[in-house]
Amino acid sequence: MNEAAAGSTANSALVTFALYLFGVFFLAWLSSRVRQKKEFVGEYFLGSRSLGLWAFALTFAATSSSGGSFMGFPSLIYTHGWVLALWIASYMVVPLVGMGLLGKRVNRLARQSGAVTIPDLIKARFKSGTVGMIATLLVLFFMFFYLLAQFKAGSKIMTTLLQDVAVYQSAVNAVGSAIDGVWWIGNAEPDYVLCLLVFAFSVIVYTAFGGFRAVVWTDVMQGIVMGAGVIILLFLTLSQVGGLAKATEQLKEMTPPETGTGLITLGQAQAKPVTLPKGAWLRLDDGGIARLAEQVSLAKGITKAIVKLLKITTPSEVERIEPTDFGFTVSAKFNANATTGYGRGLKGVYVSAPGPHPERKDGFLNVWLAISFFFFWAFASAGQPSNMVRLMAFKGTNVLRNAILAVSVYYTVIYLLLVVIFCCGRLLLPGMEVDSDRIMPELAAKVTRDAGVPWLAGLLLAAPFAAVMSSVDSFLLMVSSSVVRDIYQNRVNPSASERRLKRLSYLVTAVVGSLAMLAVLNPPQYLQDLIVFATSGLAGCFLMPVLLGLYWPGMTSRGAIAGMLGGLGCHLALYIAGYAVHGNFEAYKMPVLEFDPFIWALLVSGLLGWLVSLGQAQTPKNT
Repeated sequence: MNEAAAGSTANSALVTFALYLFGVFFLAWLSSRVRQKKEFVGEYFLGSRSLGLWAFALTFAATSSSGGSFMGFPSLIYTHGWVLALWIASYMVVPLVGMGLLGKRVNRLARQSGAVTIPDLIKARFKSGTVGMIATLLVLFFMFFYLLAQFKAGSKIMTTLLQDVAVYQSAVNAVGSAIDGVWWIGNAEPDYVLCLLVFAFSVIVYTAFGGFRAVVWTDVMQGIVMGAGVIILLFLTLSQVGGLAKATEQLKEMTPPETGTGLITLGQAQAKPVTLPKGAWLRLDDGGIARLAEQVSLAKGITKAIVKLLKITTPSEVERIEPTDFGFTVSAKFNANATTGYGRGLKGVYVSAPGPHPERKDGFLNVWLAISFFFFWAFASAGQPSNMVRLMAFKGTNVLRNAILAVSVYYTVIYLLLVVIFCCGRLLLPGMEVDSDRIMPELAAKVTRDAGVPWLAGLLLAAPFAAVMSSVDSFLLMVSSSVVRDIYQNRVNPSASERRLKRLSYLVTAVVGSLAMLAVLNPPQYLQDLIVFATSGLAGCFLMPVLLGLYWPGMTSRGAIAGMLGGLGCHLALYIAGYAVHGNFEAYKMPVLEFDPFIWALLVSGLLGWLVSLGQAQTPKNT
């Protein structure tokens, strides 16, 4: 595609995407108008507890379907294949477990106690300020990691959307010059930094401005956009790979690419510095094809460099991929990394369990991890404070009952179709392992362009962007409510005026969002790693204390503290041990008896909560 056509495609997609953003900010403005007529804290953080069926169902679904669902999850599907259908299988019963197990009791206790946050709720149940404060600190700690993942996802989407816009490229060059050599920021890619700034500013402003009702209303719109986007993307992708049966036959013949290093050599010295972009295709000396896994800069007169490469190993792909035209010749030699993983050189690994993995001998998902993740998604999602907050805001039992069915169907459609789409995406976009978190926006841009409807890319990119925004706004609001309500109003200044609380809420939202933006300038490779870490950490700390507190009258404040801190300690200990052994975040966790750390954190939390509560009940009151 020539530059003029690429620019036209990008501009049409940008217009569609801009219309979506306009809708988001309009709903935030409308929400702020409604909020002016109501009490600030209850309305700003909980929408006055008046959510109906579709508002409740879609805000619950959209909050859970975060950037992990539309960026990190597709990345894993693309990398490991059909086995991800088994990995995500229990997400279809998340509403049954989360809403059914906790919904009615959480809602009733929240209304009786007047609680507007989960730490508020826990404090009311156990009549202990200490329990509430520990819960607040845990929410702040893990929610920050959640925010990092969502900010990275939002930036990646915008990078893909804007990459062919001329004004954007000029801005990227200016940002690159401004951050060059700056500590912490200087190593980040300029386009990523620019998009991160724009995304962070947008979501912070509309969340701070609109509050909970704006989050819910935009979640409803975003839930509809996500569903429509996935269905449209499915039809476009299947039509371009020739149908699911044909795509599966081609996947059976594919072998995983190899990672390694290479020596690249320019055909002749250049009169000015040369930059080879990340993702460029190089023809190898042995006739193979490899992709640059990093951007390479060569000074004037320099003709050789050692670089990271990804070598394609499937013959049919090697034949159809053309090397990038740099305007000069580039040759490369490839040296594969030593690996003990599963799938190297094997056909059929993308369509069968356990799925390929470059490091694990037993593949991506052995049977014990599969069992772990079945429990993980169902129960870890139930233990998320951001989901529990939604349970505090619906109108009545009928709304809850119907929402369980609606969200279950919604999740089944979304996640099954995502597996189909991104398994097929391997055939359309080879070599995306160099930046696999971008597979969703890259695939959306490609299939709409090839179908002759480039403007539709804006809508399809709005789907993952909606997932990210719906999670970021919820998480920002949770952090803000924890600081303003649980720390400032409950412990520092109980008589604070509504005006002061309002200003502090805006300030905290802006500060936390800005800190998350700065932290994610150097993110881990896989976005989903952050999602799993934060999800399992929150559930390991909260699910058992809350569950026991709601169903067992004998659960005490000390038992709740022991459960929360025990879950935290077990979770962190296994992740730290994994990091010590493997040395990177992807293998950050240390499975024990092949079970995910979440399972052990849940068991330790529940056992400690039960034992300490029994011990406290048996202790004489005069001791």
